[in-house]
Amino acid sequence: MAIQIFGTAKNFDVKKAERWFSERRIPFQSIDLKEKGMSAGELDSVLACLEKSAGSRAAALEELLDKNNKNYADIAWIADEDKERKLLDNPLLMKQPVVRNGRTAATAGWCPDVWSGWKG
Repeated sequence: MAIQIFGTAKNFDVKKAERWFSERRIPFQSIDLKEKGMSAGELDSVLACLEKSAGSRAAALEELLDKNNKNYADIAWIADEDKERKLLDNPLLMKQPVVRNGRTAATAGWCPDVWSGWKG
């Protein structure tokens, strides 16, 4: 199992997710979105995983966006292709944490009920 947690060091839900995986002795890699961001391939992989449960790429993209972010208005009304580019330019517009289990599963936000179903 290759768990990656994307988020910022100061985000409360990111800290909770890291603690959740640590308490269960599940190894993970933390990626700070302020320092490194997310590559186009990683974003595509996350969206593909979210699309499985959301039903469409547009719905997956909406699930990934943090509607409480102060800069959400900058991205709310643009085309989906442009939203993906904007997320690559400003990854802090994503709901945190973004947790990815290899290329097979991903979540946006605090989702321990989903994580507990992931098999090692």
